[in-house]
Amino acid sequence: MTASIPNSTAYEQLLERLARERHTWLVTGVAGFIGSNLLETLLKLDQQVVGLDNFATGHQRNLDEVRTLVTTDQWAQFTFIEGDIRKLEDCRRACEGVEYVLHEAALGSVPRSLADPITTNSTNIDGFLNMLVAARDAEVKSFTYAASSSTYGDHPALPKVEDVIGKPLSPYAVTKFVNELYADVFARSYGFKSIGLRYFNVFGSRQAPAGPYAAVIPKWTAAMIAGEEIFINGDGETSRDFCFIANAIQANLLAATTTRVEAKNQIYNVAVGDRTTLNELFQALVVELANNGISYGKRPLYREFRDGDVRHSLANINKASSLLGYEPLFKIREGINAAMPWYVLLGNRK
Repeated sequence: MTASIPNSTAYEQLLERLARERHTWLVTGVAGFIGSNLLETLLKLDQQVVGLDNFATGHQRNLDEVRTLVTTDQWAQFTFIEGDIRKLEDCRRACEGVEYVLHEAALGSVPRSLADPITTNSTNIDGFLNMLVAARDAEVKSFTYAASSSTYGDHPALPKVEDVIGKPLSPYAVTKFVNELYADVFARSYGFKSIGLRYFNVFGSRQAPAGPYAAVIPKWTAAMIAGEEIFINGDGETSRDFCFIANAIQANLLAATTTRVEAKNQIYNVAVGDRTTLNELFQALVVELANNGISYGKRPLYREFRDGDVRHSLANINKASSLLGYEPLFKIREGINAAMPWYVLLGNRK
């Protein structure tokens, strides 16, 4: 057995250990943005992965891309189930023989939830409950799920600390808060402990740039590459704690494999602990595009604030750092630098 690297981080030690051990993981929403990145990471670590997706928001092209990035032997360790978390039998089938569950499947987007709260509720609450029941009954080792920074709602304090939240500002935020309540009840009622990760504006490769509910970074980047206008909701001083996908992957793997009793049945912020205004984001994208040979000279166009959006978001990540050993490796500019070649390549394909 190889000794751990002296003074290495908790994540480096974990990656070293996983490279020596093979486990079976379930990734729900595996064809989505975060799910496909988790799949890629786990397969490159020679893990066995079961993936569940109904392609409501995920895409076959994401799975196809992952296949090109891993070896033939690694891809052979992936089993895909086309199914829906709103069907308990699909959840049970996916959990069979699984050790670690990474539950990413959900219907995201504040605007989508305002337009269609019923579908958001059925996916994010009914589906979540199905997954909890299936994972509990399958006696998995751990259950890590995607929570959301939207749970902080209208509470004005910055930075956001896990145990201080306000009132939800959208149906989506309600569903993600209910997930946390259900997870806590399952721990109290059945002894089934899980970990929720409150994501703060995760971005990176394979995040869809098109559609009415696209996230701001891929949406703006694609528009800039195409020479289109950029619209900013509000005055541009709205700020977010943008978190590169590699940081979210780190948090998932650390949470799933932690053996610390006090670290379980907890909620953690997954972010960088820094905030960027939309105006600053616009300039950062312009600079990074220029570094990749693409010039964008248009000024942004400002319009009304968007319903359901919070004004500012900034995470305190001390809890994840102290209990999980989480240390984000990418701040926003480093993340944009890492993601931009993928966005440029995608733009060139069109």
